[in-house]
Amino acid sequence: MANGATSPPRARPARISPAAPRMSPLTLVALIVVAVAALYLGRDIFVPLALAILLSFALAPIVVRLRRWGLGRMPSVLAVVFLVFVAIAAFGGVVATQIVDLADNLPIYEMNLRGKIRELRSAGSEDGIVARTSDMMRDLSKELEAVTDEPAEGIEGRAGDEGEIDVTRPVPVEVHAPEPSPLEALRQMVGPLLGPVTTAGLVLVFVIFILLQREDLRDRLIRLAGSGDVHRTTEALDDAAHRISRYLLMHLVINVLYGVPVGIGLYFIGVPNPLLWGLLATVLRFIPYIGPVVAALFPIALSFAVDPGWTMPLLTVALFLGLELFSNNLLEPWLYGSSTGLSSVAVLVAAVFWTMLWGPVGLLLSTPLTVCLVVLGRHVPQMQFLDVLLGNEPALPVEVKFYQRMLARDPDEATELAEDYLEDNALEDLYEEIITPALGFAERDRVARGIDRETTQAIAEDVIDIIDDLAAEDESAATEDDVPADRPSVLCIGARNALDEAAAAMLSHLLRRHGIGSTVLPSRAVSLKTLSRLERDGVMLVCLSYVNPAAQQHARRLVKRLRAHFGDRVEVMIGLWNAEAEARETATAIGADSVVPSLRQAVREIRGRLQEMTRPAASQN
Repeated sequence: MANGATSPPRARPARISPAAPRMSPLTLVALIVVAVAALYLGRDIFVPLALAILLSFALAPIVVRLRRWGLGRMPSVLAVVFLVFVAIAAFGGVVATQIVDLADNLPIYEMNLRGKIRELRSAGSEDGIVARTSDMMRDLSKELEAVTDEPAEGIEGRAGDEGEIDVTRPVPVEVHAPEPSPLEALRQMVGPLLGPVTTAGLVLVFVIFILLQREDLRDRLIRLAGSGDVHRTTEALDDAAHRISRYLLMHLVINVLYGVPVGIGLYFIGVPNPLLWGLLATVLRFIPYIGPVVAALFPIALSFAVDPGWTMPLLTVALFLGLELFSNNLLEPWLYGSSTGLSSVAVLVAAVFWTMLWGPVGLLLSTPLTVCLVVLGRHVPQMQFLDVLLGNEPALPVEVKFYQRMLARDPDEATELAEDYLEDNALEDLYEEIITPALGFAERDRVARGIDRETTQAIAEDVIDIIDDLAAEDESAATEDDVPADRPSVLCIGARNALDEAAAAMLSHLLRRHGIGSTVLPSRAVSLKTLSRLERDGVMLVCLSYVNPAAQQHARRLVKRLRAHFGDRVEVMIGLWNAEAEARETATAIGADSVVPSLRQAVREIRGRLQEMTRPAASQN
């Protein structure tokens, strides 16, 4: 489903209690195996129970509304259940009537089918593919019959009176079952109906029981989960009920908006019994994947039988294709949204898993059951992997994904992530929220020797290339509001390594967007050997960029070095981009004119400082 201009979803922090007990992977796997085996072996009980729970989610709001209107608990439940089964009976009656009418008219369509078969047969000439295929199959059949009729080698024969060999041939034997007795015939006829009838009866009993004891069952679940964690259990139950109820409601709305056009379209096309096909399309779409296909096959096949030509079948196929495209690409994303909380892959995997476990009923229940698993993983720390595997929320924050792409030496995909983020966010947000934290991850891994010097250098170079590309595309966006005409220069220096230089490049780009002249320098430009060659003219402010906020000793030494080179006429700013509040407070003792924790604040303070520096000169002129 396609899902506005809203910021991309950020991964939600996991709700893990600090004191939550840990479960070993082996124990977890054993519990999963036992649970799956129990679900399979006890499917005769669990299937009706799951159907009853699903129906209770759909019917509970109606029961609550009737109780608020003054109807008692028992009358409300019985009234709702009675109305549901009346609706099912009415639906079955309409479908049965339509099927009888269709069966009465089937002999009329026989001639059209025969004509189409003759038409297809005549379409294949003697040299056509149909004729050649038929001749080949006929020849192969004759060859197989000839081989079967020949006496096999090694079969001993016996000599007759005239010396001929009498080959012993197998004698065909036919086994006929005796005619069943009336009791056996009745059992064979009624036997297949006992299973569905028994399941329906169990579902009815479970639905009434669940609706009558809904509050008591909820209290017992809370007691099982632990009465000391009432808030989390209540939140999980409410979350599951809300998601499943919304899913069922939206599914019903979508099915009706699909089935009504099917019936109307087939009526105008001329397909018989359009009411039947519209109702079946509405109901069968509750079954994922298979339901819509089955709903379309019957009217399409009937259109072939009804119309002597090909207009009606083609229009019928076009109708279903158009409705499927409209429903899947527009209607479902608009109505569903994120109501289920499942990823598209999880829906497919769940359909396969539950179908293998419980058959067609499992396919029908696959989405609601998987929603319950996701809610369980969202609120139970030990089951958090279910939310990660099946949920629709991003498994990784965008900044972690960006760093992973850079670490995997895939700058193209990292660029795509940045461009996607820029569709709904400002450039400052990209630098501040995505790239700067990613550089912090790289610096952390570098310090921990998780990545080597070459990888660190490659990540920094790729990030700088992305910044250069964005700067080239952003040249027309530069403004000169509140900026002096002489455009004073700012030196953005990567203080220690290439990662710091990449952060300095981001600051330089943001300054140039505001019309402030800036230059990016690597760390070697301020080393003891090369600092004397650093140009002093035109420089009014120096910003030392640090991705690692713990480099305060290094910053103190470098500030002294810059003071000795530039004197007091140049201000020195320290950018500690990933610093916590405590680190920023400690960093004020390193001797710099200012310390900033973010690129946005650095741009704001640099603009203000430069305006103050140039205002006296402008007033003298």
